[in-house]
Amino acid sequence: MISPTIDILVPVWNNPFETRACLAAILMHSPGARLIIVDNGSSRETELMLEEFSEPLGDRGLFIKSERNVGLVAAINLGLVRSDGDYTIILRPNVTVQSGWLESLVGAAETAAAGMVSPQFIGTESSRMPKLASGCTLIESCTISFTTLLIRTEMRMVAGVFDDTLDGDEWCLKEYVQRVAAHGYRTCITGNIRLSCSAGQHFGSDQRRKDQMFSSRSSYLSKWGLPLNYCIYFGVEVDAVSLGDTVSSILDGARKGHYFVLMLHRGQYSAFRKMGWNGLHTGIVLQQLSLLFPLRDLQRKIAVLRSAVPDMLTVQGSEGMTIPGAEAAISIEGMLNSIQSNSASETLP
Repeated sequence: MISPTIDILVPVWNNPFETRACLAAILMHSPGARLIIVDNGSSRETELMLEEFSEPLGDRGLFIKSERNVGLVAAINLGLVRSDGDYTIILRPNVTVQSGWLESLVGAAETAAAGMVSPQFIGTESSRMPKLASGCTLIESCTISFTTLLIRTEMRMVAGVFDDTLDGDEWCLKEYVQRVAAHGYRTCITGNIRLSCSAGQHFGSDQRRKDQMFSSRSSYLSKWGLPLNYCIYFGVEVDAVSLGDTVSSILDGARKGHYFVLMLHRGQYSAFRKMGWNGLHTGIVLQQLSLLFPLRDLQRKIAVLRSAVPDMLTVQGSEGMTIPGAEAAISIEGMLNSIQSNSASETLP
């Protein structure tokens, strides 16, 4: 079996000492990979360090220089279009890699046939990633991070590069997740590796970043629709095994950025876990109801969720049922129809 070829793309803007430590760790712990360094308009001190570091790499390295800071996303795109490996891994200089990190990321992508994979992170100011379900080491998610991100080149050739008119964080990545999903590619988080990282750099003023985030959010919503939050109660009589098609439709909704909390009685909860439905997607969360007073517990849990997310929609999982404290609950058919009609991701952009 031929091993996949891998490029590691590091976008750099100043911070020469931290950057050099990051690059040295990459060379030490990434056998066989090629290093692509993008100097994003750094100071002369950083530029000289990068040139000195890159020169002895030969075919194992590629140095790209931008005369000015073009922004994180544009700098990443400069490297992506020069990458010809089976996978490209974006790695920001505030990350420290370790032995086995490369094998873990690529292994996760190969196992799930995923288009993109991010790891978990550790550190007081590390990127915040969704938690994985108990016992789960690989799960689909719409939340990934430029801090470290594996990209399948086959996917990129179909879907293109990132939209550099969007912010260098949440909305740019959300847009790309939806774009690649429209081409049939999945996005995952792996818990098999945790990378240490410090606080990342930010370019521009706080106000400029807020303005760009607002603009990016508006652009995303106009194209892909508003992500919604749902709380679903199926009722005590419903057999979990009969919900396979419904869960499949909910998974499709989670892939489009919607968030679902499923309120389950004890037997349903156990059955969902046995079938692996607790580890489908970070946008699907299971909550087990109390055995003694399940309806009272349901009402309390819904109140807690609504206090955190006031626009959360409560969903009746079976026809004719009522949900305590949620008289305005919608039917599950109505929810699924709404998700379908309000999502642009069913058609290729």
